[in-house]
Amino acid sequence: MGASSMWCSRFRLAALIAAVAVVGLVAATFDVRGATDDLLAQAQQVFQPLPKDMATPEFPIAPERVELGRTLFFDPRVSVDGTTSCARCHQPSLYGTDGLAKPHGAHDKINPRNAPTILNAALQFNAHWRGDRKNVEDQATQALVGPTSFGNLDYASAMNRIKGIPGYLGMFERAFPGETDSVTPDNWGKAIGSYERALVTPSRFDQYLSGDARALSATEQRGLRTFLETGCTACHNGPGVGGGSFQKFGIVEDYWNETKSAEIDKGRFDVTHDEADMYVFKVPVLRNVAVTPPYFHDGSVNALPEAVRIMAKVQLGKDLAEQDVADIVAFLGSLTGELPDHFRNAPVLPPNAFEAAGDQATGEGR
Repeated sequence: MGASSMWCSRFRLAALIAAVAVVGLVAATFDVRGATDDLLAQAQQVFQPLPKDMATPEFPIAPERVELGRTLFFDPRVSVDGTTSCARCHQPSLYGTDGLAKPHGAHDKINPRNAPTILNAALQFNAHWRGDRKNVEDQATQALVGPTSFGNLDYASAMNRIKGIPGYLGMFERAFPGETDSVTPDNWGKAIGSYERALVTPSRFDQYLSGDARALSATEQRGLRTFLETGCTACHNGPGVGGGSFQKFGIVEDYWNETKSAEIDKGRFDVTHDEADMYVFKVPVLRNVAVTPPYFHDGSVNALPEAVRIMAKVQLGKDLAEQDVADIVAFLGSLTGELPDHFRNAPVLPPNAFEAAGDQATGEGR
């Protein structure tokens, strides 16, 4: 064979090898793209993007109510000792939490359970870890007389504190026009509820659910797949990635063996006195979970990887590998959204000094 023929043969061989490589690369690309599309389709069946707001026909959002609710949310002067507002337990700088295992209320009394983030909280089917509040409006109203919250003797005492701040009278009248006396506990709850229903924090995960597969990194997508395949979505689903059901904490084994909780909380049993509700709690939303430690109803776990490991073990009976835990944590990081400007920046409150009324806290818990 001549040099020219040999060169041509080698050229054809090289071209053939290159063509095979290209075909393989294209096939691999289609495999990856197909896997990516498949993951997105699975995710879209389980989760939904966050809504623009969390208004309902029963609880609409009106600008005047949101403005009033925002102001009240940050005002501590409605509490019995002038120290406690909604923002004390739900601080913007801590993504709507206070960073404590259990929050402190009026007279520095300690709440029985951890304060979860208020962000996206109105998505939940009810409020509180034990589900003993119907919604964010009910929670805000009952907090007025909760001894570990605002600590007022009764609702009349709380309303008198508001009426003692002249700037609020016009705000209530604009938010609830046509009412003879608009400064009522019910309107307090509706106003704060309107504001809280506007506290939505869309994240890159919402972009992903809307069809942008590039919104999540490869590691985050791997974590999402692990989250799905492990079985986490049996409880953590919907737009809030949770918050839509009750579940026993410790299906496979007692939760306190892993959390090392100082006290064993019976959960909804103390509300319903039904044995079926022993150690049952509301499934929390996982939106912003990476930036809202500590975790669980008693704030017993500080680190998200440990919380993920515990949940897999006590709920699903699975011992996750370190890489799987790390991947799930990476995915959960994609649920961190941007704080609304009207939450990040506190309002200027109507001027008036706090005046102690001498009443002492009684009533129901927060």
